[in-house]
Amino acid sequence: MRRPLARTLTALAAAALLGPMLAACGSDEPADLVIYSGRNENLVKPLIEKLEKHLGANVEVRYGDSAELSAQLMEEGDKTEAGLFLSQDAGALGALSKEHRLAPLPKATLDKVAPEYRGSAGDWTGVSGRARVIAYHPDKVPTPPDSVHELVKPEWKGKIGFNPTNASFQAFVTGMRILEGDDAARTWLEGLKANKPKAYDNNLKVLEAVDKGEVSVGLINHYYWFEQAAEKGEDKLKARIHYLPKGDPGGLVNVAGVGILKGADKKQAGYAQKAVDYLLSAESQSYFAEETKEYPLAAGVKQAKGVPPLETLQPPKIDLGRLDSLKQTLAMIQDVGLV
Repeated sequence: MRRPLARTLTALAAAALLGPMLAACGSDEPADLVIYSGRNENLVKPLIEKLEKHLGANVEVRYGDSAELSAQLMEEGDKTEAGLFLSQDAGALGALSKEHRLAPLPKATLDKVAPEYRGSAGDWTGVSGRARVIAYHPDKVPTPPDSVHELVKPEWKGKIGFNPTNASFQAFVTGMRILEGDDAARTWLEGLKANKPKAYDNNLKVLEAVDKGEVSVGLINHYYWFEQAAEKGEDKLKARIHYLPKGDPGGLVNVAGVGILKGADKKQAGYAQKAVDYLLSAESQSYFAEETKEYPLAAGVKQAKGVPPLETLQPPKIDLGRLDSLKQTLAMIQDVGLV
């Protein structure tokens, strides 16, 4: 992983709406393991470098949007150069699993992660988790709502911040579609649209808008708040976050996960399996907990200080692999006029 390269995504044209073009990093030597990563390069590059040393192998990583990469891998089929897919969310892995593009993982690997955070077909596993939360300004919202359904009430008009193009927001809407049906999800999106929410480019800007009082509440992932609290100091943040109870769809816990591609040669498949186990090791899990403030899912590693234990949350019960219908969700969001 010594010098960056650039590649053009050749997947389905519609997927181009979902994220940036692919980027790759690798060395001049032939790769022992090629990873397609939907996780941001700045986020995981230090961990990939540790992985490369752990494997004693040359690792090439091609970065892009998880949904786009999933589409490309299905297009490439057995001809893909990739041995491993590291996805930002479970839905992209679920899509590959449904098309039988992922190889089965050993039981010893699967057993490292709780069943609700890995694929039901046994061909992918989560490596870190994140919870959807409501960020709120306590001066404007003394008692935050316990359900996203409350946000479509008239009193929230002009007071909501969100990022409609964010994959985590779209995964949450997909979860609502699965839990409550397409009609209910569309009705909620229409209610949100009617309340004139303010769109921001990313979740961090949503949190900053809440902190400044530009909006009263914002829909984000939990770790953005904890990263800012670690960087600036909790006492410097006005915004607070609220975990939604009772299985509310707005409290979805999604995972970043990994799967081994079918079609990989024996050598690359071996490195890929070692990479999966490394990502579930104490070293990697501690990285996710301390550096990104996500939830570790294996090796007995605890969450970062101040982050509520995963077992205390009350997320909706859902097969995360079913979050694969992102294209239908995006079409619904576009049709309602939120993007």
